[in-house]
Amino acid sequence: MSKQQKSEIMVKRFSKGFVWAHAVNAISFFALYITALPMYTEWFDWLYPVLGGPEGARLLHRIFAVAFLTPTFIWLIMDPKGLLNWGKELVTWKKRDLEFFTEFVKELFGFKFKHVRQTFFNAGEKINSIIQIFTAILIIGSGFPMWFPHLFPKGLVQWAYVGHNVGFGLAIAVVVGHIYLSVIHKHSRPGYTGVLTGKVPAWWAKSHYADWYDEEVKKGNFPDLDKTNKKKGA
Repeated sequence: MSKQQKSEIMVKRFSKGFVWAHAVNAISFFALYITALPMYTEWFDWLYPVLGGPEGARLLHRIFAVAFLTPTFIWLIMDPKGLLNWGKELVTWKKRDLEFFTEFVKELFGFKFKHVRQTFFNAGEKINSIIQIFTAILIIGSGFPMWFPHLFPKGLVQWAYVGHNVGFGLAIAVVVGHIYLSVIHKHSRPGYTGVLTGKVPAWWAKSHYADWYDEEVKKGNFPDLDKTNKKKGA
């Protein structure tokens, strides 16, 4: 097997349920952010004509707010096993997860590093998920009093605006970091196809999620790249 053929081998990492849930989450999040900008500061009043004026912006914001609620349900309906596995991964922490961060810092700043064996989600992805869950709860939880102020105490509504701004501020910071590490950073970039098609290069999956990859090899789902390399070197 040539080097080119090896690089072209793709393996399934994410289900269609995850791909759709991720897409809806990303689109609705950025749509919420854009439609909220002119309502947050007059610096972005130039967006009002594009969004159909203040009323149009509020309507679009509410439409995408509803869409923002759906990704978990999409994943649950289309791939309950994958959602359950994600939940289990988030609460499972071992020594290797702590070691991951040491090597990740080296990788981030261009120093020599080693890949720490990881399962389906690495420690960085777990942290990202936990923060995203927290900010989503804060955004959604504060959004209801803002949308239906007549159903809540006035003081709670006022604090909801604060919580909403804090939640979106934290979320956008995490999203920017997530985009950089998944799309721009050279070591992670090859795996970006996972959120688009569900598939990633086999060599990349093997190097970044060795424990998960080896489990799939034992099940007969993935090619054994170690044996392929040995045969090639023989």
